Amino acid sequence: METLAFIPSPSAGEIHLGPLPLRGYALCIILGVFAAVWLGGRRWVARGGQPGTVADIAVWAVPFGLLGGRLYHVITDYQLYFGEGRNPVDAFRIWDGGLGIWGAIALGALGAWIGCRRRGIPLPAYADAVAPGIVLAQALGRWGNWFNQELYGRPTDLPWALEIDPAHRPVDTPDLATYHPTFLYESLWCIGVALLVIWADRRFKLGHGRAFAVYVAGYTAGRFWTEYLRIDDAHHVFGMRLNNWTAILVFLLAVLYIVVSAKKRPGREEVVEPQPDEPDGGADPEAESADEHPADEEPARKRGPAS
Repeated sequence: METLAFIPSPSAGEIHLGPLPLRGYALCIILGVFAAVWLGGRRWVARGGQPGTVADIAVWAVPFGLLGGRLYHVITDYQLYFGEGRNPVDAFRIWDGGLGIWGAIALGALGAWIGCRRRGIPLPAYADAVAPGIVLAQALGRWGNWFNQELYGRPTDLPWALEIDPAHRPVDTPDLATYHPTFLYESLWCIGVALLVIWADRRFKLGHGRAFAVYVAGYTAGRFWTEYLRIDDAHHVFGMRLNNWTAILVFLLAVLYIVVSAKKRPGREEVVEPQPDEPDGGADPEAESADEHPADEEPARKRGPAS
């Protein structure tokens, strides 16, 4: 297979910041988190929330999300870490790649719920605000797969094919150098979903978690076809990859939520975050005025002459 043009892969999976090496995969995750907090914070303030709230809740959501993503990956791809010739300690090497979005969203939502509960904030409103930022973070995070030369698609000679080094090629096609860049497909799709959510939210005034559901439905639709192109090892159910079945199920649940929620709770929340208590400013002006000018006292009784 001769390819006239292709996307080269990085020569190394690390970026050196002076003497400090930084894994490209980790850098993409970090940039994604910052992008999500920045965009989510702007949308939250536009909805009437307080500056800094999104970042404060992210302190809970991000660690939970990373833990959930790693757990999902290790559980569904356990053969990579357990068994003959495998080292279970590698399950903790998150910088080498391996985060499942399904687990990340599930446990990340739990962390966000804890943070929202501590501040008296409705989780659906928070989810609506951060939804475009989350999918934008996914768009940036997918470039971590490019650094690691992983999760690419079938062989192809298209001009935008991805060149894979021999050490990272499938054992079945060691002589084929170019493959579908599924990381790029999904990254571009995620950017489109972010724009879709922002547009739909402005057009239809989505509330009560429906903007988040639009993100989920849009992402899973794209994940289905990019997953279909991938050739990495995966568990199959009835001839289809497990993640394809997961995408179908989650897509249907998201659409169902949009329909039911729109009927039961139309419109959007008017108040998304309690306003901070006003600082003590002294006594009430009217009360002070009353203190300065007390009501006339009963006139004193006239005393008789001394006896």
